[in-house]
Amino acid sequence: MTQTKYQKIADELREKILAGDYPVDTTIPPELQLQKDYAVSRHTVRQAIALLVNEGYLRREKGSGTYVDDRYKQAVATHVEHKTIGVITTYLSDYIFPSIIRGIEKTLSTQGYSLLLASTNNDYQLEKDCLQKMIDYGVQGLIVEPTKSNQYNPNLASYVQLKEQGIPMVMINAAYEELATPYIRVDDVQSGFLATEYLIHHKHRHLLFLTKIDDLQGKYRMKGFIEACEKYNLQFSPEAILTYTTETRKTVILQAARQLKNDPSITGIICYNDQIANALMTELITEGYQIPQNLSIIGNDDSALSKTGIVKLTTLSHPKEKMGIDAANWIIQTITTQKPQDNIIYEPQLVERDSVRPN
Repeated sequence: MTQTKYQKIADELREKILAGDYPVDTTIPPELQLQKDYAVSRHTVRQAIALLVNEGYLRREKGSGTYVDDRYKQAVATHVEHKTIGVITTYLSDYIFPSIIRGIEKTLSTQGYSLLLASTNNDYQLEKDCLQKMIDYGVQGLIVEPTKSNQYNPNLASYVQLKEQGIPMVMINAAYEELATPYIRVDDVQSGFLATEYLIHHKHRHLLFLTKIDDLQGKYRMKGFIEACEKYNLQFSPEAILTYTTETRKTVILQAARQLKNDPSITGIICYNDQIANALMTELITEGYQIPQNLSIIGNDDSALSKTGIVKLTTLSHPKEKMGIDAANWIIQTITTQKPQDNIIYEPQLVERDSVRPN
């Protein structure tokens, strides 16, 4: 991996600090001056400064400037190398994300890396803030779960800049189709296909499919649903597919309940994930439906939600903690070898529980 512009600037500034050209506790030239001196963008200058802050050669003082520091001497004396991997996910504290993060953190710590964690809440502006946080800190690599991966993302230019700067990056669960970025994900087309096929094999001919349309996983799972219907010559109407976004997740539950009342022939429901399946099942049981006697429901991701509640959910597997471990190993190997590793795609498995009516 060739040396990037910001690394070259950092090397020169580091040499000047060590030579005494910039004494401890004095300020370095302002960012605008460095931009002119090196004929680079402000983004590149900030990356160079962030790297030196991370190494202990500089420190930022808000409202004052960037000062020369000597914290690097302590690291040299104790032979400690500060190595940090940035991790950006859509969410942190719920659903499958704690397991993924646990796998990442456990693996990074055994290899001497620390973790800098941030969450976008599936929001573009928050994603932009997260990316800037990682750049300012000077992380050695990035593990990213894309934000609204099935829509145009205004932050794509920032990702291109990161790639140009030579920062290794791998995406999990999905990837931006506009970027040639390595990824680690489940085969979501197969997930949608297996769920649909399972209901068809259980003699369900009228199906309802609920999917999240602003994330790429939802698009792929819908593709799997359609492929299974085509394979088994199952006709479906436009009303058989209900879509929702991050912002409309709660309303799709009521929409599905209305659809079932309007079309009592529906006997099988495939949901984008266990979160939606669990919420829908709770609503339907409240309205008097019996699961699976009246309706069969399948979730996705084999989350903790699939094992709670009155009826345990039939679902599709997601390797969660293994994905975190693999992502951490991927980024470490890429940093070590200076060569990107191969993509990883997991084959989903059906997890049978109690929410589908037996044959």
